[in-house]
Amino acid sequence: MATLYKGRYISRLDGPFVIFLIGFRINRLLAVSKWLPVARAMSPMLRELYANPSLGFLSAETCLAWRGLTMIQYWRSFEQLLAYAQARDARHLPAWKAFNQSAGNADGSVGIWHETYKVEAGHSECIYANMPRYGLAVAGSHEPATGHLRDAQTRMKP
Repeated sequence: MATLYKGRYISRLDGPFVIFLIGFRINRLLAVSKWLPVARAMSPMLRELYANPSLGFLSAETCLAWRGLTMIQYWRSFEQLLAYAQARDARHLPAWKAFNQSAGNADGSVGIWHETYKVEAGHSECIYANMPRYGLAVAGSHEPATGHLRDAQTRMKP
């Protein structure tokens, strides 16, 4: 079980970073042969990313939904995210090809989506109260929210 940090904590990342949201939605519940491979494709990519910090991947959180899954990923830069997505020797391209061949434009059994956000230094803030390390607190620092860090407005200043 994750360590619970009682009290209030903040997190910071030096410099700019990227938040990448990616997920899939099951449109036809009984089409298991279409959506199960999509669900299974992310784990090998995550193992690869965690094993190779030089790729720029910082951390990820997974959120389950009624008809799918959303993953929140933190990256050092958009360029590193794009490089991984296009790398011929990485696990992403084969997974993308398999999705397109199996379910991509076929029958709509499963949908995939992503959103990318570039965050400039000093343009984010967060607070965690009575939580294990989560989100940016895994990707960046994890510090007690004391003094000037107790207020969202001052946490947002670079």
